[in-house]
Amino acid sequence: MASRSWTFSVFNLKLSHSRPALHHPKNSQCLFSKFNPHPSFPSFYGAQFKSHAYFSPREPLIQYSRLVSKVGAQSEGSSGGEANSLDSDATLEETFSWSSVIFPFLFPALGGLLFGYDIGATSGATISLQSPELSGITWFGFSAVQLGLVVSGSLYGALLGSLLVYPIADFLGRRRELIAAAALYALGGLITASAPELNVLLVGRLLYGLGIGLAMHGAPLYIAETCPAQIRGTLISLKELFIVLGILLGYLVGSFKINDVGGWRYMFGLSAPIASLMGLGIWTLPPSPRWLLLRAVQGKGSLQEYKEKAIHALSKLRGRPAGDKVSDMQIEHTIASLKSAYTDQESEGSFLEVFQGPSLKAFIIGGGLVLFQQITGQPSVLYYAGPILQSAGFAAASDATRLSVLIGFFKLVMTGIAVLKVDDLGRRPLLIGGVGGLALSLLLLSAYYQFLWNFPVVAVAALLLYVGCYQISFGPISWLMVSEIFPIRTRGRGISLAVLANFGSNAIVTFAFSPLKELLGAGNLFLLFGIIALLSLLFVIVYVPETKGLSLEEIESKILK
Repeated sequence: MASRSWTFSVFNLKLSHSRPALHHPKNSQCLFSKFNPHPSFPSFYGAQFKSHAYFSPREPLIQYSRLVSKVGAQSEGSSGGEANSLDSDATLEETFSWSSVIFPFLFPALGGLLFGYDIGATSGATISLQSPELSGITWFGFSAVQLGLVVSGSLYGALLGSLLVYPIADFLGRRRELIAAAALYALGGLITASAPELNVLLVGRLLYGLGIGLAMHGAPLYIAETCPAQIRGTLISLKELFIVLGILLGYLVGSFKINDVGGWRYMFGLSAPIASLMGLGIWTLPPSPRWLLLRAVQGKGSLQEYKEKAIHALSKLRGRPAGDKVSDMQIEHTIASLKSAYTDQESEGSFLEVFQGPSLKAFIIGGGLVLFQQITGQPSVLYYAGPILQSAGFAAASDATRLSVLIGFFKLVMTGIAVLKVDDLGRRPLLIGGVGGLALSLLLLSAYYQFLWNFPVVAVAALLLYVGCYQISFGPISWLMVSEIFPIRTRGRGISLAVLANFGSNAIVTFAFSPLKELLGAGNLFLLFGIIALLSLLFVIVYVPETKGLSLEEIESKILK
């Protein structure tokens, strides 16, 4: 449904008296920042004004935000020095159509879907690749090291991509980074699918992984910076749902093509058209207005030029007429907020600024979440779900495989619950409840392997509890917090480090699981994961703040200062 033009009423002015102080806005929820009085509005001091949005009844619009700003100014009376004060209340109700919100979320979120698709498709593709009858190639006899490189090649590429994007994130911008990610996805998928030999296949896997590294950095960044604060949690959590959908799509394609000769080529190659759709879609989106203003404050171009581009971008993102007054005011106040925040600092931060001051606090919160997300055993528990189920009494590999697919659907359902509730309940309640459940499930797995081995239902119940709790806590909320917690000066670099920490710890835990299992035994290993989960619960309770309903500027000013 196409967005139609809106007509905004003029301000209706009412006088209000007897407030002596200059008030700052409370609980404001605006796309960019608190609606502080514009410098060009001095005559409005002492007046109360309210702005309402009117729109055509032909298209239902959904109201998501209300912005309240109170401004009082003291004035000296000319006789008797009597102080009088006037107060002004500004209420801005921002409305928008779903059609203006869907596409700025959908196309970046395809980057998450392609990441998940690689996980699901690779599981079937490796079976097809190693089959003398079904591989359709003469070089199917892989060694353990070669097979490991095929499986984890995209992970190494993602690690490399996270490193590469650190110094160039702000130069590229969110939109161009996502376009580059889509191109790497498509190129990597095509090279892998058409590979005539192993080395070419590994190059394709590495390029695809570079796309993952850029997409998992750029997608949450673009979504967080362009969506309204009231639904930021929902949309970024929904990106996690797209990852789960991608995993299931990979499983589905694998199940259809597993018996075809050369089926692995179809499994890897299907990513190319999806990546093309992602790239073309993002090409139609505007740059992030926050990124444009950041470049202006960094002195990378004319402030007026970047301001006009940011107004145009915000108008397009909200489905408003080009250059509308509401977008103009929001951009003006964001510029004022940025200038005020960075008056006494260099226009562009140093290379290591992410490890200093508010940025360091943000990195401890965001980096800590993605680190605990992995070292509580997430890759191990999920990657080894089949063997766990087999050892729990489901002896046939086919039985374990079917149950693994059912667990995938369960992940989807639980992620959906998180998406629906994250902006109602908040981040902390979901994290605290979910991580507490993770710890319990890991302790149950430990107990099963040590003294409850006659009760396989315990292992299955613990797996389901683990998956459910992970998908309402660490799964979506970690990436949500990472995308919104960093100050705008270091947001690009900070998120790249968080992505690097995520993929690095994923690789370490995945590769260390089998040796640790042999050294400690399964029971003690899951006990170790359970203890780490309890530590992560303490970390969440002590360090992780609640950001529900706050704009990114409010998070920076209220939480990080």
